[in-house]
Amino acid sequence: MKTTISLSSITLVAEGERSQNLCKALSETFPQQSEKISKLFNSSVLGVELQISKKRKSRSRPQENYYRKWEREFAKHCGLTQDEMHTELLCRAFGSEEVETRLGLKVRPTKRSSKISLSEYSELIETLIIIAAEMGFAIPPPPTPEQYEDYANG
Repeated sequence: MKTTISLSSITLVAEGERSQNLCKALSETFPQQSEKISKLFNSSVLGVELQISKKRKSRSRPQENYYRKWEREFAKHCGLTQDEMHTELLCRAFGSEEVETRLGLKVRPTKRSSKISLSEYSELIETLIIIAAEMGFAIPPPPTPEQYEDYANG
C-alpha cells in the first residue's frame, strides 16, 4: 500500500487483498452506497486510491443560493455576465493579482469561492451588498437561519 501524507489529508492506494478489505469495510460503513462501492472496486483493475481529508465547514446551500440569486440580478443591472460579476466580487473582497499571459495581462482573484471558509463566504456576500448599494441597487439583507429555507431550493 502506497501512502502520501500532508498536513490536511492522506492518500492511500490499495491493491489486491487490501483493496478487497477496503471495499468490504466501506460497504459495511456505508450500506446505502454498497452497490456503487462494489462496482467501483470491481472495475478498478489497478486498485483504488482513497483520499481522506479534514472536513471543512463551508457555505450552506441556502447561503450560496442567496448569493447567486443576487449576484445574477446585480450583474444584469451592471451589464455583466454572472461569471464576470463573480470574478469582480472575488477581486474586491479578497484582492487580485495581475498575470501576464500569451493573450495579454489578466486580472485574477487571489481566492476562489470554492476554497473559502464559511466566514469568508459571508464576507463575499457583504461585499456584494455594499458594492450594489454604492451603485444604487438594493439587495435585501441576508436571511436569518430560519428564513434561509426560502433560499434552500434556489
